[in-house]
Amino acid sequence: MDQPQLLIVDDEKPTRDGLRAALEDRYDVYVAEDAETAIRLLEQENFQVLLTDLRMPGLDGMELINRAKASNRPPVCILMTAYGSEDVAVDAMKKGADDYIPKGRLQLDELEMRIARALKGQQLEEENVELKRELSTKFGMENLVGDSPAMNEVFETVHQVAPTEATVLLLGETGTGKEMVAKAIHQLSRRAKKPMVTVHCAALAPTLLESELFGHEKGAFTGATERRIGRFEQANGGTLFLDEIGEIDPSVQIKLLRLLGERSFERLGSSKTITSDVRLISATNKNLENRVKEGEFREDLYYRLMVVPVTLPPLRDREGDVPLLAQSFLSEFAKLNGKPVTGLSAEALEVMLQYHWPGNVRELRAAMEHAVVFCRGELVTLRDLPANVRTGVSALSPVSTGPTLSADITVKGAEKELIIKALKECGGNRTSAARKLGISRRTLHRKLHTYHLEGF
Repeated sequence: MDQPQLLIVDDEKPTRDGLRAALEDRYDVYVAEDAETAIRLLEQENFQVLLTDLRMPGLDGMELINRAKASNRPPVCILMTAYGSEDVAVDAMKKGADDYIPKGRLQLDELEMRIARALKGQQLEEENVELKRELSTKFGMENLVGDSPAMNEVFETVHQVAPTEATVLLLGETGTGKEMVAKAIHQLSRRAKKPMVTVHCAALAPTLLESELFGHEKGAFTGATERRIGRFEQANGGTLFLDEIGEIDPSVQIKLLRLLGERSFERLGSSKTITSDVRLISATNKNLENRVKEGEFREDLYYRLMVVPVTLPPLRDREGDVPLLAQSFLSEFAKLNGKPVTGLSAEALEVMLQYHWPGNVRELRAAMEHAVVFCRGELVTLRDLPANVRTGVSALSPVSTGPTLSADITVKGAEKELIIKALKECGGNRTSAARKLGISRRTLHRKLHTYHLEGF
């Protein structure tokens, strides 16, 4: 492994030579007699450490550190000061120096320790930056996992919209991860250091929702025994996430429309206007366009919310993501429960790939928690999966009241007839047929091959 490169800058030759002799066993040492020479060397080499005197002819050590820190890969900068200049050195650290050491009390062992400590700190900082970068990629945005084309499109949109102030509307079925995407957008935005406040709109009656959003004064209504700060005020400077926004009452829709337009509102029971700097992200599993046509949702609010719509695909359309998500959830619950579960058996995975996942990612997560609880070894087997996943029937599916099968028909024969019927009803569209059958498109293709129906 190459030694770290270290640049020593001091106008006193004995000091330069002494430090070089002491440090060259552990570092690739360069020396410079003034800041101007050091700047030229910094432009030519990638130094990990800059050790510089403060007082020098021409540019001083602090100016040199400023130049060094402005580079693309700034080195660790340690300032050597004359005895009694601690106040100056502390001020220098506030301006960018990583450490300082008095020259009059310079001990080589201490100097080496400080250099090593500063390098370690820089390494940890770089690792932290890299970790944050990884967390903002498609495989790590706050537990968002996937590599399907549908999810890649979502990841790309999130990265593009997050740094802006645009209002975002997240669309998709229940359990597709809309709240997780909202958190990713917030954490990748300029508002990340401010709060993200979440309101589940469907859980509250209209009056309570209005109070929850805008707050109320004492005595505003029966039971209002004290002032309450609303979620819009709590989210000031940050992000407000309104989940299930399609459920809000028309009276609340009017106030929300005003807030989006004017960024102002009044608490219930007050005439005082309050302004709040909030970015709004909302989500719904409803078809808002249909609700507008039916007169249940304001058209003007609909267009305010639809500045950037992001549609999250159902899990059945995310071919290949089930194994990735399953492994992520298995690791999470194995750690939580202290169990040595490491993965899925081939049989269990095959069944999971064929299952329709009507509850989407939320259902898959619950299934993996169930599997970890019942798993007896390192691999989740078929018997560890929830019963409805093993049988391929949604836990929420109603009991069939259709016609009974004839006594002489086989399971394979019935499956073949069902596939043919679905294809006919869908005009030969295999994606629609797979959805109707409750299986993935890949599973349908495999069954078409099994039953020699490729040309259907």
